[in-house]
Amino acid sequence: MRRSLTALLFAAALVVLTLPTAHAERVTVTHWGVLMYGAPYAVAIDKGFYKEQGLTIDGVLTSQGGGTTMRNVMASELPYGEVALSAAIAAMKQGINLKIIHTGVRTAGEILWVAAPDSGIKSVKDLDGKKVAITAPKSVTDMLLVMVAAKNGIKPQPVVGGGIGGGLTMVEHKGVVAAPVMDPVWSKVKAKFTPVFMVKDELPPMVQTVGVTTTEYAAANKDKLRKLVAARRKGVEFIYAHPDEAAAIVARQYNLDPAITLSSIKSLIELKYWSAGDFEYDGMDNMAKGLQIIGEMDGKADWSKIVDESFVK
Repeated sequence: MRRSLTALLFAAALVVLTLPTAHAERVTVTHWGVLMYGAPYAVAIDKGFYKEQGLTIDGVLTSQGGGTTMRNVMASELPYGEVALSAAIAAMKQGINLKIIHTGVRTAGEILWVAAPDSGIKSVKDLDGKKVAITAPKSVTDMLLVMVAAKNGIKPQPVVGGGIGGGLTMVEHKGVVAAPVMDPVWSKVKAKFTPVFMVKDELPPMVQTVGVTTTEYAAANKDKLRKLVAARRKGVEFIYAHPDEAAAIVARQYNLDPAITLSSIKSLIELKYWSAGDFEYDGMDNMAKGLQIIGEMDGKADWSKIVDESFVK
């Protein structure tokens, strides 16, 4: 009897060892751990929303944005991720076959320019003729400054700050009169600077990020992509419904101060920052117009050729 039981246990162990094991995968999200684009993914991983869909997403790949994030998506074992709409358009211009399958961040309204408290710079008009930081040439901050300046009839002198931190340092050392910032950095440094203008007060909503995949992967993995989009949607819904718990999750996964993270989350909720995924073509068109202004896009976007709405239905 003992020998028979041992044989049965051994056979059962062999069955377990030979069963196919779930293979953990990672999604790609621009500026993960730094900016708040990735908050829904942090929540979806922590709350098990991917597992509910039968997926084994256990982490996030990232980069500092732009073409690097797009290359990460293309090279990843799971060619799906959230990237800047501008990066997706640039990739398509280069002949890369991509599909946009959901909206990510639906506004750039959280971006603001700030000045030193003793600078005398109080409004957009005060920037006329002054040196004002942008993160990089033909970046989103470059585009936004150009559009806001045109709206207000002023001509600031853009200076490359090399990033959010670099621009703020230039403000502190009087190299520029104002620089761009956004959450969660703004919630951390707001005691040191004075707001000059917020993009939400100057420009209409502009879609910042979108979910993308390759045309080939979209055709062969429709069910899986729908599940990925559905898990992210639950992450977005959880943030809006439970901001305190969501902030604690993001702070943990981003290694941020919980109070700063909560302040950021609440500010972004007021802007309806994260989209549940549905397409907002007016916001996409507004971003496309900005890209045209800085020479990063030719002509009007034909979204019907690059958008696949089936994954959010």
